[in-house]
This record gives sequence, C-alpha cells and structure tokens, in this order.
Amino acid sequence: MTEDEARDWIRAHFNVSRETQLQRFGEILREESARQNLISSASFDELWTRHFVDSAQLIPLAAEAGEGAWVDVGTGAGMPGLVVAILIDRPVVMVEPRIRRVEFLRAAAEQLGITDRATVVHGKIESYQPEQKAAIVSARAVAALPDLFKTTAHCTDSSTIWLLPKGRSVQSEVEAARAKWQGAFHVEPSITSPESGIVVARKVRPK
Repeated sequence: MTEDEARDWIRAHFNVSRETQLQRFGEILREESARQNLISSASFDELWTRHFVDSAQLIPLAAEAGEGAWVDVGTGAGMPGLVVAILIDRPVVMVEPRIRRVEFLRAAAEQLGITDRATVVHGKIESYQPEQKAAIVSARAVAALPDLFKTTAHCTDSSTIWLLPKGRSVQSEVEAARAKWQGAFHVEPSITSPESGIVVARKVRPK
C-alpha cells in the first residue's frame, strides 16, 4: 500500500473532516518529534501506511462491539488509540506509563479538539481500574499475547473484543496464549503488511 492508497483508504472509510484531523495529527507528530523520539524519523515517509491505516484498520473489526470505551494499552505516540479517537466517536481511553508520552497525547487531543472522547491515563494497565468494563481492548507492540491477557483481564468481561496487531510471530503467539487462556481467537490479515496479522479475540478467560 502506497501513501496515496492509504489516504484513499481513509477517505473511503471515514469522512473528509476526519482525514483533515489525521493530517493535523501528522503535523503535531512531526513538531513533537523534534523534542522526543515518538516514531522513527524514517517512518514519517510512510506515516499514513505504517501508522494511520495500520491503526485505523482495527476499527471495522470492532463493528460488533457493544457500548463502552475502547481501551488502548501503551498508546505511546498515539497509535492506535489517538487515531481511533480521531476517526470515530466512541470514548477512547489511552493507558500510557511514560509521562512525556502522556503529556504529548493530552496536548495532541486538546489541539485536535477531541478531549470529549479521548482520555489519557498515566500509569500501567495493571493499575488502571475502569468504571465499566472495556468494550474493546487494543495494544500495538506492547507485549506477548499471554502477558497482555494477564495484565488487562481485570478491565474486560465476556463481551470484550480484543484487537491486537502482531508481526510475523502472530500464529506462534496465539498458540502460546491458548496454553493458558481460552476463548475465540481469529487472525485477520493486515492490509498494510502481508507478513503481519491482527489477533481478534473474544470471550477470553483463564483456563
């Protein structure tokens, strides 16, 4: 997928005003990258493909989720949590342990005018106690599946949908998770990287 194709994909799935907000977020990322290393400098050449569409492709997979917040673990530079909050109106809670990233995410949400639905929590996911169980949990390049399930299980219930992008090791990670966790696991191909996949999990609980 080229950068032009990535922009076309966003335009086809969301409205133009959301695309404009993503464009602004890209500018905010570039500005802040002069102060802290949010993403690699080389990846700015593929920002829409490697980061924006790679994050946004999770949204259609959450179509069957019930009411409630989308909890993104370890949001970092804003992917996928802030991208999701830009593109849809569902409440998004971004849980991030690094204070400089937290400050960046909060400032970006303020500049983008989405603080009504984008909440940034400073801390580890293990310490986060949501008022209601999450409708969706996402995590991008945070931890192996068994560890993710262990540290976030208290935020979920039987209706939660897990959306977890993974690289080449996706199948082996699913097998490792099945050793200790039961549920419905499905790997969806990534549209931005043929070697990657997205683990879609439901009804996850310990064995």
